[in-house]
Amino acid sequence: MSLLRRYVKEATNSSFLLQSISGRSISTVNTNPIAPPPPPPPRRRTTTEFDNLIYEAGNSGDFEAVRRLLNTRVVNACFNTTATFKFLTNTASYASSLEDLRRVLPQTDVGYTRRHAYETLIARLCKLGRIDDALVLINDMAVGRFGLSSCTFHPILNALTKKSKIEEAWRVVEVMRSHAVPMDVTAYNYFLTSHCYDGDVAEASEVLRKMEGEGMEGDTRTYDALVLGACKSGKVEAAMAILRRMEEEGLPVLYATHAHVIGEMVECGYYAQGMEFVMAYAGKDKRLDEESMGSLASKLVKRKRFKEAKLVLKEMSLRGLRMGTALREFYEKQCD
Repeated sequence: MSLLRRYVKEATNSSFLLQSISGRSISTVNTNPIAPPPPPPPRRRTTTEFDNLIYEAGNSGDFEAVRRLLNTRVVNACFNTTATFKFLTNTASYASSLEDLRRVLPQTDVGYTRRHAYETLIARLCKLGRIDDALVLINDMAVGRFGLSSCTFHPILNALTKKSKIEEAWRVVEVMRSHAVPMDVTAYNYFLTSHCYDGDVAEASEVLRKMEGEGMEGDTRTYDALVLGACKSGKVEAAMAILRRMEEEGLPVLYATHAHVIGEMVECGYYAQGMEFVMAYAGKDKRLDEESMGSLASKLVKRKRFKEAKLVLKEMSLRGLRMGTALREFYEKQCD
């Protein structure tokens, strides 16, 4: 024990001597510890999460929270969707919820946030069939000068023309003009598509005349409507001519435009021509091939044109194109 006490005493004296020589105290405590890593940044919410939060807030009647979330989501680049106002439904709470939204929307951030919130709500009202209420919001935007544009009116025109309420839709156009909002190609396309779907060539021509009078050129959907109109009128040759004109002008052709032609060819019994049509475009766009050949094969099967359907499906198989379950089962059965 005495030896141990002597060793500790000598060690203490040596430490004191070293401190004296260096002129400063020596500490065994780490005065410059390694800083802990910073906490990870908070995870950004997704668009779906914002929609769900707004749904919960709207359902519970917390419209101040709805307002805050509408502001925050845009700051976080999570823009409104068709589900943003899904809490608004045709139920007993509809009227009070709409009034609360009319109260808080003017208090959202100025500019895009506010305008887009209004436009999203208008689209929701149109989906619910509440056109009159959508027009009330249009008036709110006009009074508040919140940035009315042609796009604001698109859901209303789309909803009305889809139900063939053409006169009512033209009255909405008058509302647009009263607020100095011009028609655009998309707005005219809604009228054109409605007339073409009904096979009303005269009214469709009148819409085209109005477009040309305003110096507008048709876009992809304009031509799609014209192809649809020609097919509905039983004029396959005219539809093909319009399709060729689209290609000459370099306009992209929708898959639906091809589907119009295929459907009318099969309806008229032009089975061989339908096969020639899809093969003329084969190999350029795999998705188009799957859509066109699959559509043709399905229509042929329904008409019990099994031989022609088998040829189309064989071509799909050779090209490695995806088939639907029913078509795959039909083809495998035919090959047995």
